[in-house]
Amino acid sequence: MLAKLPTRPGLRRCALAATAALTLVGAGLPTATANRNADGGDRPDLSRFHGQKIAWSACEGEGMPHDLQCGRLTVPLDYGRPGADTLELALARYRATGDKRGSVVLNFGGPGGAGVPELAYGGKQFMDLTDEYDVVSFDPRGVGRSSPVSCGEGEDSGLSTLEDASALTDPQGLLNRLRRVAADCAEHSGPVLPHIGTVDAAKDLDVLRAALGDKDLNYLGFSYGTRLGAVYAARFPDRVGRLVLDGVDTLTEPLTEQGVAGARGQQVALDDFVGWCTKDIACPFGQDPRVGREEVVRLVRSLDEDPVPTDFGADFSGQDLVAALGQGLYSRELWPLLERALAQLVESGDASGVLGFAGGGSALPLPLRTAGRADPSPGALVDEEDVPLDNLPAALMAINCADDPDRPTAAQVKADLTRLRAAYDKASPVFGRYRLNEVLMCYGRPRGTDFIRDEVKDLDSPQMLLVGTRGDPATPYRWTVETAERLGSSAVVLDNKGDGHTGYGSSKCVHRKVDDFLLYGSLPPTGSSCGPDEDDG
Repeated sequence: MLAKLPTRPGLRRCALAATAALTLVGAGLPTATANRNADGGDRPDLSRFHGQKIAWSACEGEGMPHDLQCGRLTVPLDYGRPGADTLELALARYRATGDKRGSVVLNFGGPGGAGVPELAYGGKQFMDLTDEYDVVSFDPRGVGRSSPVSCGEGEDSGLSTLEDASALTDPQGLLNRLRRVAADCAEHSGPVLPHIGTVDAAKDLDVLRAALGDKDLNYLGFSYGTRLGAVYAARFPDRVGRLVLDGVDTLTEPLTEQGVAGARGQQVALDDFVGWCTKDIACPFGQDPRVGREEVVRLVRSLDEDPVPTDFGADFSGQDLVAALGQGLYSRELWPLLERALAQLVESGDASGVLGFAGGGSALPLPLRTAGRADPSPGALVDEEDVPLDNLPAALMAINCADDPDRPTAAQVKADLTRLRAAYDKASPVFGRYRLNEVLMCYGRPRGTDFIRDEVKDLDSPQMLLVGTRGDPATPYRWTVETAERLGSSAVVLDNKGDGHTGYGSSKCVHRKVDDFLLYGSLPPTGSSCGPDEDDG
């Protein structure tokens, strides 16, 4: 899925720095004696990874909660060659306060969202789960501190080449730019890039399960995290514990259709935001909703033609604003902050308030890298301040492309470009071009896996809970229904009749029903629902 970012964007601090070296490690693991299982099967022997012990300690870094612990997990770089290079994943947990029955692992979405900062700054909503569980999250491979991928930074970075208005009007020039982006991403990301898809992440999730000492995986995944959870259930059906998917992803639609659906959903959310904003005298778009919607379009086009300077090097363009809007619209709780940031931009040309939204985090200044900092030594995770500023969009593209088997030829792209532009512009005059650029970014990259589209269906696993929200701007409710039908009788659907991306953080009813399942194994009956503002459902 495209740009389904974390449900509650955390306080991410990224560095304006070059890409740090890939962390390839092997410390602390027993030597591999064989690459195959003892039964002579074709699966590589992963016992040395499953048997590792996680060393938990207080998390380092400014503002980290005192009760949060951090650790690291070693996984194979290439699961086909587990005796070769390895890499580390950054972990964090809140410890169980009651009688511990195991762990519940969280994935906040993306793809490209780092779990450690999300758990650190948004983890208090999961504290009820600590009655029986350690609550654990992680930075997936290629994300955050876990060997972060990048396409280069600054005005000449690969991702910036598609931001100007001519990117979709010159088909051959566009294809040349896309090839350059793919080459830049390969150059700056290193050997983790070919092994960054969701299938590999699901295998990492099983290594984490084993290292946590759990027989079965208890899991709560949001948005893209539902794709990861579904792939895990298909790959390891006999190791599924209590599994919840909130804001359910599609497993079958091609990226082009996903992009149209996403643009359409975000436009509806933007229209709702403008309608809300224009009731306030301080709204920078006036007090008429129709005029306000037109003003947003004009602002995006104006910034694309004439970006405003920032304190962080690169200018702020209209497509940067589109990215910021997409983040701010995920939750009504963010709307007042988004309104103030937009007023600051419109009234004084100051983009500092919206910069944090555009980067996938909150509107906080981004610190500069410490001068003279040494590259991380082999065996260490990348320091937080060394995470490339573009890691979130670079990882999002890499993972989506790795999960998608469709690769149109140059002739097909040229033939379809006019039609696609019309479809995306119709879906959203604000988000259409941004979404189409995301879809096109897979051109020039290796073909992705068929596993998700062909194999993630008709699961033979314990029942799992799927939560779909009727007014979700990123993952339409129909995807919940379609995915539930595809997964089969294992899937139980909870219909959340509210708004916003995912339900756990915004609906007390959804929150309670999810907790009841994770803590007590109590599944709501099929067809159950939660009202938009229901407390007792």
